[in-house]
Amino acid sequence: MSSAKNASLTDVEGRELLAIARASLAQAVREGSASWVELSHVSPRLREPGACFVTLTTHGELRGCIGTLAAHQPLAQDVAHNAMASALQDPRFPPVSPRELPDIQLELSVLSEPVDFPVQDEADLLRQLKPGVHGLIIEDGLHRATFLPAVWEQLPDPREFVAHLRHKARLPPGYWSPTLRCQVYTAQKIS
Repeated sequence: MSSAKNASLTDVEGRELLAIARASLAQAVREGSASWVELSHVSPRLREPGACFVTLTTHGELRGCIGTLAAHQPLAQDVAHNAMASALQDPRFPPVSPRELPDIQLELSVLSEPVDFPVQDEADLLRQLKPGVHGLIIEDGLHRATFLPAVWEQLPDPREFVAHLRHKARLPPGYWSPTLRCQVYTAQKIS
């Protein structure tokens, strides 16, 4: 059987994950904790290790986004935890309040396993990146950041995409080093 992180989830499994995320979001906002996912009650593929990001928006504006890049727990539990974290722990935003819940839209990005993406320099990276397909992780020393494939919708030019990701990683403009490590992944969007 293929794992949830490597094969597309069905529409039924996607709706199940959205329900888990919505329940966890509501519980987090009302009680301050993620909802517990009883694994015996979820589809078998959602019990397999998986990594996801949960993005919250209100009226089209980002309201929170937290996730994991590497599978370390069952996908259903990762979704529940990240829904709670997106609502309460995204340092860019105050915690979501109960009055905001009716206006919150959820989007899940279920990630494939990141793979090393060896490139010689930035020009090589820009040539090999697939806009709209690749999520990108850059890392150099303590500087690390990622953009989900969905970010291509706001930054369709590869040069801009990389420049903004470099800024997110708190690296100087134009920074490149032989020690810079790149990884790519794909994501199945569920909303």
